[in-house]
Amino acid sequence: MHRRKTIPGHALTTRQTAAAYTNYRNKLKIETQLLKEDDSRPDQINGDVTSWGESPWLIMKGFLMGSADIVPGVSGGTMALITGVYNRLIFAIKSVDSTTIRNTLTLRFKKVFEHFHWKFLLLLFTGMILAVIFFTRIVPLQVYMFTHPEIVYGLFFGLILGSIFLLLGEVKKINRNWKGLLSLSAGALFGFWIVTLVPADTPETFWFVFLSGAVSICAMILPGVSGSYILLILRKYDYILSQLGQIGSVDTVGALINLLPFVLGALVGLASFARLLSWLLRNYYAVTILILIGFLVGSLYVIWPWQDRVFDESVRNVEVLPMSNPLVQELMNQEHEQEGPRFKRIGRVINADSAFEQFRRVEVETVSRRMVSSKPYFPAGDSAAEKEADRLSGAAGITAGLLLIGAISFLRRKGVTGEQAVHDISGK
Repeated sequence: MHRRKTIPGHALTTRQTAAAYTNYRNKLKIETQLLKEDDSRPDQINGDVTSWGESPWLIMKGFLMGSADIVPGVSGGTMALITGVYNRLIFAIKSVDSTTIRNTLTLRFKKVFEHFHWKFLLLLFTGMILAVIFFTRIVPLQVYMFTHPEIVYGLFFGLILGSIFLLLGEVKKINRNWKGLLSLSAGALFGFWIVTLVPADTPETFWFVFLSGAVSICAMILPGVSGSYILLILRKYDYILSQLGQIGSVDTVGALINLLPFVLGALVGLASFARLLSWLLRNYYAVTILILIGFLVGSLYVIWPWQDRVFDESVRNVEVLPMSNPLVQELMNQEHEQEGPRFKRIGRVINADSAFEQFRRVEVETVSRRMVSSKPYFPAGDSAAEKEADRLSGAAGITAGLLLIGAISFLRRKGVTGEQAVHDISGK
């Protein structure tokens, strides 16, 4: 029997080569499987990274987003960026894709929950809904926007101003160069251009209402740009509100039909824009973040607390009541017209010359008021005094907003594990 002669050095090289080849094959199999399963989307491989321990913090962040959505000129996307959940929000929206729909239609709910970021969206939207209920039922923020606009807008101005410095402080030094300054400036100029557009007359055709829904929903997740303001620019703000107001009346079916193109446009716009943003965040993270910070800089113009605001009023409903009605008597005894987004006032008096009071009727109008334009000014000098602006309220609002940055900074660090996971996935 002949024994094969081996050379120790050659045997070692052979083992290394075999091991390297095996590792390469295993790595290739894993990468191929990932590509097949997830269509080269690394942001979706790990699914929802949210833990239930993040619940209170995500609900609080959602609460801030919901409160921002109520104020025209401020978007929920602004607060998402400030509180540090913007990346996760975009990737969560993107998780509603063909895979999620296919698994839902085939009743594969386990795979749906593994792929869809349901926990994150559930907690965030819980906070947003709580904010809408709180600031419409308990503390009517929309009313205060008309009665005390300086303090309300001052609060958000201070928040956004302080957050700009907070976010810029987190930009890596390697990105603080002329390219970063160019990205920041481009975002600021685009944001300023958007918020200073003048409303124009537009049609109410299917395609334009569809386009309005797509563009406005994109603005709602874009920091510094308000979706309601975009609808105002497109002259569809009143149209959409009027259709929503008809739901529950005899015109419900017609209102739902008219709202259908808007809803379809919103769904298409949200799905497509979320994909674009997720791609940008994954491939050009620093540049995208700087552009988004620039949007915040550009939005400061429209939420400056001291402004000459021009409002437009439209009658939503007319009710004929007898002169002796308690509501009529209350409205007639008011010295000043009510302030707020919606109020009642006395309209035309029917049979005013009748000798008998029971034959006299009064039209009680339900009026909707909205801001159509504004022009900022600095609260100093005689001109500011003539405008009777509440300087102290605006200054107090800005101060409160700046002080809240400390709480925001603390809140950003809470739930940072999930945010860092998405950041790491982006590879930037």
